[in-house]
Amino acid sequence: MRERQAYQVVRRTREFESFVAGAAGRLLHAATLLTAEPAEDNPRARRLLSAALARTYAAWNRLHGEDPYTFARQQLAYRFLMMSWRLREDRGGVLGPLSPQERLVLVLRVHEGVAEEQTAALLGLPMERVRTLCFRAMSIVLAGRSDALRLTSAETLRGVARVRP
Repeated sequence: MRERQAYQVVRRTREFESFVAGAAGRLLHAATLLTAEPAEDNPRARRLLSAALARTYAAWNRLHGEDPYTFARQQLAYRFLMMSWRLREDRGGVLGPLSPQERLVLVLRVHEGVAEEQTAALLGLPMERVRTLCFRAMSIVLAGRSDALRLTSAETLRGVARVRP
């Protein structure tokens, strides 16, 4: 019996390590975008990723057939929202002027390619609110460029429609 349990622990650990080897880079990039830290110096993003991966490992046996990347991304989003309540300073960078919720919606929708319905379900928001947050965030980010003006909602809608999966 103990041999079987030991084998299951080893198998679980190997599966998780292979998952982390394949997904950690993309998750770290998403965490770096969320925290608005520079890519070369991102301690908050690394802590955020570590916490999300720890929760993913703890739930690994319960993820039968589910996508572990989706679960890890959900944990990353949840941890970011909890962390953002405590830390309200402007981090600079392109996504720095955005509120934490706008940043999260923009990263999930544009960078991760998560559907509007899934983003709304993940954050517990109505789809209209997710759409509004995404429009506003896109407008702010594009207005930050020197060659762009603040976009109207129709122009932003066309820009987001190109990004939709």
